[in-house]
Amino acid sequence: MSRLFDSMEPRVMDDDMLKVAVGEQGPQEEAGQLAKQEGILFKDVLSLQLDFQNILRIDNLWQFENLQKLQLNNNIIERIEGLEKLTHLIWLDLSFNNIETIEGLDTLVNLEDLSLFNNRISRIDSLDSLVKLQVLSLGNNQISNMMNLIYLRRFKCLRTLSLSGNPITEAEEYKMFIHAYLPDLVYLDFRHIDEHVKELAKMKHQFSIDELKHRENMMQIRIEEEQAKKDMLEEHKLAFVEHLNGFYLFDSMYAEDTEGNKLSYLPGVNEFLEVYKDKFVIVCLNIFEYGLKQQEKRKIEVDTFNECILEAIRENQEQGKLMIAKFEEKHMLSLIAIREENDLPNIEKMIVECSEDINELFNVLMTLEMQLVEQLEETINIFERNIIDLVGIFIENVQGLMAQCRDLENHHHEKLLEISINTLEKILKGDLDEDLPDSVRALFVDKDTIVNAVGASHDIHLLKIDNREDELITGINTWCTHLVDKIHRDEITRNRKRVKEINQYTDHMQSELDNLEFGDIID
Repeated sequence: MSRLFDSMEPRVMDDDMLKVAVGEQGPQEEAGQLAKQEGILFKDVLSLQLDFQNILRIDNLWQFENLQKLQLNNNIIERIEGLEKLTHLIWLDLSFNNIETIEGLDTLVNLEDLSLFNNRISRIDSLDSLVKLQVLSLGNNQISNMMNLIYLRRFKCLRTLSLSGNPITEAEEYKMFIHAYLPDLVYLDFRHIDEHVKELAKMKHQFSIDELKHRENMMQIRIEEEQAKKDMLEEHKLAFVEHLNGFYLFDSMYAEDTEGNKLSYLPGVNEFLEVYKDKFVIVCLNIFEYGLKQQEKRKIEVDTFNECILEAIRENQEQGKLMIAKFEEKHMLSLIAIREENDLPNIEKMIVECSEDINELFNVLMTLEMQLVEQLEETINIFERNIIDLVGIFIENVQGLMAQCRDLENHHHEKLLEISINTLEKILKGDLDEDLPDSVRALFVDKDTIVNAVGASHDIHLLKIDNREDELITGINTWCTHLVDKIHRDEITRNRKRVKEINQYTDHMQSELDNLEFGDIID
């Protein structure tokens, strides 16, 4: 695609270009005002225009984290990239560039209007995350596959679509196909779609659409099932008992246990291995169910704590508001009285009294805040003790259940060792009737070899159990530590913010009082 500025040197999106672009948006724009200050705050810019800049590559936009509108049209951009941080973007114009593939838009979940007009795109895809997309302009590209348009059915908010200038539009069935398969569209190629035409298109393609809807429904069911599994797994992770509701831990013990898998061929091993597996899984299920119950207790404890904190803050704020309302009512009357007073000594006396009222309000509000700090500190300390106790009890009981897993493994080890030694004796005497694979027979060279093989299998199993126990204990201890630390940090932040608010308010009131000019009061 030709460009009027093909002879120009490709440009890089650096800070200098971005500062100039922000500044040129005009002094009436907030971004334009910022551009006049030293150290531009790109994060405050909401709209950015970078068209006709001969830009080859999108870069350095990560600072524009609150950007809502971005114009990159009429450049020589070849790839959609560098937009990952622009999660608040609503409007994006990439028209008149050299883009061949739709990509790099996964994080733009708030995008409503996307223009890729006049590029080199041949396939519509990689737009899945744009769930709010309403307007899509793909005109003057190289899209030729009619079935590719079915991909757009997933965008439930899409109302305006432009495809004019693509090879696909030359097909006889082009418009009827779109009307049938994208029934929610309101505008196609800049023209309003007639409802009667939609109905005709629907009737013509009814059978195919019904089949497609069936496939879409089946796909949606699978997606929902997968999502439900993911959600459930996240719940299990919050309880630190993921994958303990089945055979996962047991199977993982044998996944890397070469010797153990070989020894399972020995006569009689399979039978007691199944018994071992059943008992082991029962213990895992006990850990899993206990973990979920304890997680619910922890959740109730955290929710109750948060409610108590919010209620205490609300009550304290109400008292503060009441004090401020009384003060402001009295203060306003005092200011009126000062303005109506003609005697200078009386005015000075009244101003001093107002100043004392401000100091008294400051003291009252600070006292309220200190009372709240003490109340919250006590609540936090109680919660901290309770949650640490809950975590401690959980860990203690899990350790007991994990010990049961080790006991089962130790018993299995003893039985396996006994069978292995008996098998070795039979092999040495030539009394073994069963055929064993060569890889298994290779273990029965002598007693040391078979004992070492059984021991290696046992060590692997114990290591898996230990690792899962350590993972669980480390996980819940880390969660508890982070939770308590965050609560303390949040309270410190809240207190500092409140003290700052009190100071700012009383300073403002005192400043207003100090700025009263007698010339304004006394004619």
